[in-house]
Amino acid sequence: MHTLQDIAGALGLSGQPIPRISIYTLLTDSRKLVNPESSLFFALPGPRRDGHLFIPELYKAGLRYFVVSEKINAKNYPGGIFLTVDNVLTALQKLAAFHRSKFDIEVIGITGSNGKTIVKEWLYQLLQANKTIVRSPKSYNSQIGVPLSVWEIEPENDLAIFEAGISQPGEMQQLRDIIQPTIGVITNIGSAHSEGFKNNTEKLKEKLLLFKNSRIVIANGDDPLIKEQVDQLATPVFYWGSNKSFELEVNSIKKKSTGTRINLNYQGDKFSIQTSFTDAASIENIVTACAVALYLKIDSQILQERIPLLQPVNMRLEFKKGNNNCILINDSYSTDIDSLSIALHFLQQQAKGLQKTVILSDFLQTGGDTELLYRNILEQLQKHKIVRLIGIGEKMQSVMHAWVTAKKTKIDHHFFLSTSDFIQHLHSFSFKDEAILIKGGRVFEFEQIASLLEQKAHQTILEINLNAIAHNYKTFQQMLEPATKVMVMVKAFAYGSGGTEVAGLLQYHKADYLGVAYADEGVEIRKAGISIPIMVLNPEPNAFDAITEHLLEPDLFSFEQLDAFEKHIQQSGLKHYPVHIEIETGMNRLGFAINDVQALAQRLKNNSSLKVQSVFSHLAASEDVVEDAFTLHQYNLLQRAAEELRETIGYAFLTHIANSSAIARFPKLQMDMVRLGIGLYGIAGKKVAKKLQPALTLKSTIAQLKQIQKGETVSYNRRGVATQKSTIATVRIGYADGYSRRLSNGVGYMLVHGKKAPVIGTVCMDMVMIDVTHIKGVKEGDDVIVFGNGLPVEELARAIGTIPYEIMTGISQRVKRVYWSE
Repeated sequence: MHTLQDIAGALGLSGQPIPRISIYTLLTDSRKLVNPESSLFFALPGPRRDGHLFIPELYKAGLRYFVVSEKINAKNYPGGIFLTVDNVLTALQKLAAFHRSKFDIEVIGITGSNGKTIVKEWLYQLLQANKTIVRSPKSYNSQIGVPLSVWEIEPENDLAIFEAGISQPGEMQQLRDIIQPTIGVITNIGSAHSEGFKNNTEKLKEKLLLFKNSRIVIANGDDPLIKEQVDQLATPVFYWGSNKSFELEVNSIKKKSTGTRINLNYQGDKFSIQTSFTDAASIENIVTACAVALYLKIDSQILQERIPLLQPVNMRLEFKKGNNNCILINDSYSTDIDSLSIALHFLQQQAKGLQKTVILSDFLQTGGDTELLYRNILEQLQKHKIVRLIGIGEKMQSVMHAWVTAKKTKIDHHFFLSTSDFIQHLHSFSFKDEAILIKGGRVFEFEQIASLLEQKAHQTILEINLNAIAHNYKTFQQMLEPATKVMVMVKAFAYGSGGTEVAGLLQYHKADYLGVAYADEGVEIRKAGISIPIMVLNPEPNAFDAITEHLLEPDLFSFEQLDAFEKHIQQSGLKHYPVHIEIETGMNRLGFAINDVQALAQRLKNNSSLKVQSVFSHLAASEDVVEDAFTLHQYNLLQRAAEELRETIGYAFLTHIANSSAIARFPKLQMDMVRLGIGLYGIAGKKVAKKLQPALTLKSTIAQLKQIQKGETVSYNRRGVATQKSTIATVRIGYADGYSRRLSNGVGYMLVHGKKAPVIGTVCMDMVMIDVTHIKGVKEGDDVIVFGNGLPVEELARAIGTIPYEIMTGISQRVKRVYWSE
């Protein structure tokens, strides 16, 4: 890309000797370091953690080049080069703008409320046969994502497609200076990302700043707000819509159950395009992509051939259980070097000590240097320490095989001409204790491979959105003081969502502590390769061996338990073993009484067997405004107990009492650490709920539809009675899966096609019947949402007079967990 000298010059820095080292990677996340010898780290300040804090860790990992805004003692980092700037983010953006200025190519800048990523990916699918394209990875459209995307422009590229997203006024100018689009595309203006704007007009005006210096703007002329504001631009406009005066006229849109036919007129050329998509958003995005392609002189005949081939844009990296203790990461919607890099990072995050295998198809892009592309792929695989590669396709068997042989790589490699060829040889592979990334172009139909390797389970699944969990974790982090640590509770199988998988994500995001209820939960997490400190809330004496063997830290809450564990430590020959002390302040469940604190302090003083890591207590009613005085009373009791213990034993330890609701409601109660529990999954009080994202979706499918007459009954004991001629759907879930019988007879409902369908009759062990009479187009096999978006788990809990904890932790282990990340 550029030398370090070039970069220093672009940032306006001089006066220090800088080596002519080539920099290929701009790094903003210390966890994603792969190639330290050619990476430059930007120490970005964050709302919670400053990038400067990770310099020692990165230096130890071999990185030597840093952009910083704080004074760094270079003597502590021999050979390190520190480029000091006033603002690190501004420097990153300035460097990206410098890089963009070196290329005289068409650059499409896309903005809007929704559809940016879809239009970008569909343009890629439509144009990749004609152009050598660089584009934003997934939805990298922020103040940080855009410069990282623009940095990826290479000399062989003749078209770039970048998204630009904003959340408040004043942000678009920076993105415009980085992207410098020659072609502007506005998708639509809706409610998404509106929090920072007075109204949609203000938001649209800010977005249109992206196109100030563009040669053309492509927009939907049928949208009155867009038409009104775009007409005010000095830039020429290419409108599409129903008006005959528009550059691309949409004559008609005819929808059928099998798809949609769109009749268009472009400069007198009347033609039709056919697509399997029928929803309004997809139709709008398809016409937008057509307009861009026509402007770029792609013939209408070619569009007629390619539009029907457009594939849904799957933004998910799905993470599923495989056979023989394997995990599968399915990312088979596209093959390009950017998305491969993202998928490999996700594989690295989730592998947790397992051997890493990649099943990879040919990269079906044209243009550019094929040899260079496959060498780059091999380098990515080597950097991420992939143990086994299974390549499928002609290029894999020829070009990739040649590179693997030439490099004498240690990667175990196998190549096949087709997916069916590999499946025929599948029996010769022993997949066991592996993390397997399955990544291939749509035409290779890798879903067949995923199906064969996936652990079989019935069609009721619990989807866990890892992006939402990470978002919620960061949301709570931002409420804390920088020095406050976070313990995340992953007890009860992480509230039903999967302990080891969630723990792996939390370790990746650098949580300080994990909390479990019993030792066996901690042991399972340790065996999955998690090294974060783990506190065990209920350490039973028969689990003491497992606790010390796996370096778990017990909660001691009575003198009898303290004596027993101390004796175990002495017999084991260990010293200063970490423990946690629980104080009873009003929950009246577990803990040393306040009156016992003095005696406890004497027992712990000069104790060479045990070392107190933290002193804590449990709040009884932190979410209840009526009990706020009692909550503060509990806090004061813990404070006094901790002070007495600290004075007597003579060393510092952590204190903590705040749970999820207290984090939001009582900033004063942060102490040294907080315990984040159900808030991680998007469930919290009103004060913070709007900032969180629901992380769990329980869904099933319709097994059968039945037509019944008025007066007929449904399910056991004939409790469900049809009040009219009805359509009844039988859903593949029951109380054995965790769907409570208390939801029977109309108490509960599910979502079918986004509409409420009440439960009719009694919930069975494996099945539930719902009334879908009022919902059109329901078919056997359709998805049913049990809880999730549109039907919060809190609503189910209220219906049966319980709390979300009970619903979530009651989901049976026979329900398949599917993890995904965008």
